[in-house]
Amino acid sequence: MTRILNMGSINIDYVYTVPHFVQAGETLSASSRRIFPGGKGMNQSIALARAGANVVHAGMVGSDGNELLTVLQDAGVDTRLVSQSDSPTGHTFIQINPDGQNCILLFSGANQRLDEAFVDEALSTFSKGDILVLQNEVSCIDYAMKKAKAKGMDIAFNPSPFGPEIAGYSLDLVDFWLLNEIEGQALTEKSKPLEMLDAMGKIYPNATIVLTLGEDGVLCLEKGSVLRHGSYKVDVIDTTAAGDTFTGYFISSVAAGTNTAEALRLASVAASISVSRIGAAVSIPHWDEVVKK
Repeated sequence: MTRILNMGSINIDYVYTVPHFVQAGETLSASSRRIFPGGKGMNQSIALARAGANVVHAGMVGSDGNELLTVLQDAGVDTRLVSQSDSPTGHTFIQINPDGQNCILLFSGANQRLDEAFVDEALSTFSKGDILVLQNEVSCIDYAMKKAKAKGMDIAFNPSPFGPEIAGYSLDLVDFWLLNEIEGQALTEKSKPLEMLDAMGKIYPNATIVLTLGEDGVLCLEKGSVLRHGSYKVDVIDTTAAGDTFTGYFISSVAAGTNTAEALRLASVAASISVSRIGAAVSIPHWDEVVKK
């Protein structure tokens, strides 16, 4: 069975329900505040596990993050590679507007304490054919890409949050790209989805490129062929973990040998369920909920 190592962030999410996103110079009252486990890495590990994958999470938390490990373990994630840092656990402040859209302020904290020794230890028991999943919320990403590829591992990369440092990563090593329109435009300087996909395909011809389009579904370029899948109509409550849910279910399906078209469908169903619930990690559906759709 393909093993998956997710080297990713672990956060505490503070979620505020607001009438609109706060503007510069404005003081705005929130109607509620809720606290959830989150972080793109944590969300994706939970989605991978709930989709049936054999996933190990590697990351760091502060002394305030022990409860987050329990959440990962309860979801079926192996946490033996999560270490404790002197820095506080990463956290976010998330605004949710009446349309269910979100605006996120991130403090990385312990997520930025990963170093080369940590990466070497995390990768030590993985080998050819296993998959390394990465986002852009932790440190030492380029080193992890190079070390994983030297072992013959496949690399899945979600370039979020997008920043200028990504241009310095060994992006030609990526086997699976999972990105949205904002990230696609930043990487290609194109404004239309098919143009983004075409540009990505020319730069990374050997990679499978998955471009999520929100309400417009998803496009995928694989070996020169374009696959499409539409979105599912649901009452949108909170989109915070939609992309992470999609990523986890897609990579889990691919790791299990599912064809790409079916992997896109399963990931789309899972994401549609996620947006109908508030919260990040807690909104990610279990496998039996997804296969019923």
